[in-house]
Amino acid sequence: MKFQFLSLSLTLLVALSSVGASAQSLPHLATVHGRIQLLVDEHPLFLRSGEVGNSSGEADYLRTDWPKLKALSLNSVIVPVTWEEIEPTEGQFDFADLDALITDARAQEMRLVLLWFGAWKNSMSCYAPAWVKRDTHRFPRVQDANGRALEILTPFADANREADSRAYVQLMRHLKAFDGEKHTVVLMQVENEIGMIGDPRDHSDFAQKRFNAAVPANLLTYLGAHADTLTPELRSHWVAAGKKTSGTWSDVFGVSAATDEFFMAYGFAEYVEAVAKAGKAEYALPMYANAALIRPGYQPGQYPSGGPLPHLYDLWRAAAPSLDFLAPDIYFQNYGEWLRRYEHAGEALFVPESLRSQEASVHVLYTFGRPNAIGASAFGIESISGAAERDLGQAFRLISQLEPIVQQLSNPEAVAGLMSEGAEQRQPQQVHLGAYTLSVAFEQVPPPALADGVVASAGPVAASPAGGVAIATGPDDFIFAGAGITVTFQARSANAEQVGLLKVEEGHFENGQWIHRRWLNGDETNQGRHVRLEPGHFSMQRVTLYRYR
Repeated sequence: MKFQFLSLSLTLLVALSSVGASAQSLPHLATVHGRIQLLVDEHPLFLRSGEVGNSSGEADYLRTDWPKLKALSLNSVIVPVTWEEIEPTEGQFDFADLDALITDARAQEMRLVLLWFGAWKNSMSCYAPAWVKRDTHRFPRVQDANGRALEILTPFADANREADSRAYVQLMRHLKAFDGEKHTVVLMQVENEIGMIGDPRDHSDFAQKRFNAAVPANLLTYLGAHADTLTPELRSHWVAAGKKTSGTWSDVFGVSAATDEFFMAYGFAEYVEAVAKAGKAEYALPMYANAALIRPGYQPGQYPSGGPLPHLYDLWRAAAPSLDFLAPDIYFQNYGEWLRRYEHAGEALFVPESLRSQEASVHVLYTFGRPNAIGASAFGIESISGAAERDLGQAFRLISQLEPIVQQLSNPEAVAGLMSEGAEQRQPQQVHLGAYTLSVAFEQVPPPALADGVVASAGPVAASPAGGVAIATGPDDFIFAGAGITVTFQARSANAEQVGLLKVEEGHFENGQWIHRRWLNGDETNQGRHVRLEPGHFSMQRVTLYRYR
């Protein structure tokens, strides 16, 4: 299945050569040392990225921000390309601004992830060209249950899909011609935060015809083949309706708002598949779709329903095999929980959007420590400032030093992200790395230094981010990077051996070589009781353990 883009199979080699690009040079996803990585010119690339604001991606506008983006230690920027910009008149394409943007990125030694704002952006069709918006007869809209047209192109009209696909094909064809050797653009997002808003599903004539028809055979086949691994939400409705292998959407899944959303998810995914497949036939860059997540308590129609959300994963996988993975835009506090819900076997993990708050720093470190992660990003990166800017830059600098080490590890489970799950987490985070169990506590406000004694406080101390990443580089050797974490160790074996700190040193890597700064075997480790990365600034420590009785 193309959705599981694990290796350069013979089929893939043939597919890539058919579009005139070498499989060894085209950016692609592959499994290296048991971990999915993004390879660009055959070199692994973790995307230390930031997504610019929706209206900040034009070359002239962004040009003054490049020094700031470089200072953040980014190696890539995520920018939109809009349908209205490249095809202002039907059939006439203008790529001048895109070319200028790519040229500027090359000059800064940056890669680009392009967002195709085609038929939809955050559910709405606000970036469709004027000639599409004005011709509602030719390019019909979604309708709610009362027959009211919404500012959303229906995915069930052939004209909408075909016009969108033609524009995307021209974009990919141009990228191949302009960037097919330089590989500045390494990843494509197809549409943006797709979903039905204002009503659980489309009630237009186009949609009603599809809703009342038989559920597509390939979806029914998929349900049968994956009956034991379906998401609980999809499986429960299918089982409750009798696990039927034929029938309309209401027959197969019952009558409910959930069924309406299943229908929209398949319809949106089928549309995206047509666009992505056509684009890959021109230039087969890795492609994904992103999701706007669900606020607590929201029901279908109150959020962008039918998008590539975790509970709709199987519908998207069945309908859109040309997508290499699905990605979350995480703006909620339970970052780790949402991230893990997008970890699917055989697929890359990428966060194109997240809050640019001060916690962005530990979010990117936590993502870096997850299996198969290929990148992390904060949204509105050109507007980040203050402590959030400082901390994110420090976190990305740590990641840049650790990338070569992680990418060469033979054990993909030798890396772990460290992050508090929120105020409700009272116990330390438990992490199993090799022969040890790590207990990780998080500290956001530093206590007074011992030598200060009891002194009058100058006022409340602001909380700082706490989190990081742990890497097992050998049986007893670890690297810790981050801020505000305290780690203790236990042997996982059944014997009664105690674990001690043989040596702890602070430093950093330069060109893959460890640069020692200072030893920390005294007060900084509580006389050998724990490893501690102080809150308030990001640092790195190398640790060797030993056993004793």
